[in-house]
Amino acid sequence: MARPKKKLSYISVPSQIITSLSSSSLQSLLISPTKSSSKPFSSSFPFPSPSYKSPRLWFLALFLVGLLGMLKLGFDLDPLTPFSPYPCPTSDGFSRSRLGIATTVRDPNAQTNQILNSIEEQRPSISTKSSEHSEFWKQPDGLGYRPCLEFSREYRRASEGIVKNRRKYLMVVVSGGMNQQRNQIVDAVVIARILGASLVVPILQVNVIWGDESEFSDIFDLDHFKRVLADDVHIVSSLPSTHIMTRPVEEKRTPLHVSPDWIRSRYLKRLNREGVLLLRGLDSRLSKDLPSDLQKLRCKVAFNALKFASPLLELGSKIAERMSSKGPYLALHLRMEKDVWVRTGCLPGLSQEYDEIVSNERKRRPELLTGRSNMSYHDRKLAGLCPLNELEVTRLLKALGAPKSTRIYWAGGQPLGGKEALRSLIEEFPHLYNKEDLALPGELEPFAKRASSMAAIDYIVSERSDVFMPSHGGNMGHAIQVCILIITPLFSYLLDWVPLTFMLVFESPLSL
Repeated sequence: MARPKKKLSYISVPSQIITSLSSSSLQSLLISPTKSSSKPFSSSFPFPSPSYKSPRLWFLALFLVGLLGMLKLGFDLDPLTPFSPYPCPTSDGFSRSRLGIATTVRDPNAQTNQILNSIEEQRPSISTKSSEHSEFWKQPDGLGYRPCLEFSREYRRASEGIVKNRRKYLMVVVSGGMNQQRNQIVDAVVIARILGASLVVPILQVNVIWGDESEFSDIFDLDHFKRVLADDVHIVSSLPSTHIMTRPVEEKRTPLHVSPDWIRSRYLKRLNREGVLLLRGLDSRLSKDLPSDLQKLRCKVAFNALKFASPLLELGSKIAERMSSKGPYLALHLRMEKDVWVRTGCLPGLSQEYDEIVSNERKRRPELLTGRSNMSYHDRKLAGLCPLNELEVTRLLKALGAPKSTRIYWAGGQPLGGKEALRSLIEEFPHLYNKEDLALPGELEPFAKRASSMAAIDYIVSERSDVFMPSHGGNMGHAIQVCILIITPLFSYLLDWVPLTFMLVFESPLSL
């Protein structure tokens, strides 16, 4: 699939602007402007009325034209927006029935409706009719483009020899949460293709933070994975008997952003000699600037081959249907868990007690801090490296124009501080739910101790939402984002304590 030069769009707010704004200035910007003065223009103009031949008049006119041009550019970014991240045109574009299946399906289960009604009774009664027609829910038209995967003739010609090879095998151990595992599996398939090796189904390392012992088939549909990639890479469940006693060549740390040529020069000779290569620590190691066919393979793995296991897909679809049963909903990926605060070097700001808990854990386990260890908490905050807490998320949603009746599904683990950490958000947006609120008794029990499975359920519900917004940059936000809403620079001035970059995503067509 051909890719445009500019795929993603972000907002960058200079830290000087962020620090110069206070809460009072934010409120003043949000208040509707007062009516203009009734005095005539001439009486309020700051300069005397010069002659039309005066150079000052022409200079002032040129200045005003330039100012209006800059304001026009600030408020209308359409000319700067790439036509679409999808190079294959279609007459009807993306249809709502394909992208947002959850919004058109109603849960026929009477018990489900009863539970939903009981949840609603516990929340304030707010009319949702106005929100259904709000500008906040307006969807993009897709500009008539759709994803496509068309490999070159050379790629297809080489595929036959690669998938028939039974002498070389690649084993990989993937780590991290579900979205990190997913990214590493994608890269593992591409590396196997580069080396012309068969891929052994990736091994999921036991997560030291969550204690998740899930295997590949617990999260993803293994048969579907093999079937979709049958023409690209030969995939086996385990090493064959001919290689079972072979001592693999092990690589524990691959450098960042390696190219296909680097992979061949580093591994191919040893792989041909030993027959088995074992890779660890693949997270973000493969270059993002790959040849077209390999980049298309990466997309094929991510969006076609990696399909969630049936139990997860079924439950996630049910919860998405329950959220959409009363209209559009927003999916909010909250990153407020204890380990997130520890790893990012930030503080939750709930109270002195919780700040001390995070600080002490960081001192006890300094290896959890991810990079830039020389930065203080305040420096990280000003640089936009910290997740939003509940106050900041609430402020951002209100500034975006989200109605008070907005139905919000919040994805993520339990925040540090429990429900108390969400009090400000619930007060402004009472219709706030997570999977525990919406699942029927016993539905989540099979996945209770499997963090990756829980994350997969959140992913499914978020992918089928009408609007998706992450509170912090991460793999899940990157995976779901497809259509970015570009906010005008003027709007960015309204944001006081928020990360320097954020994105609001509509109608993601991912179908894991």
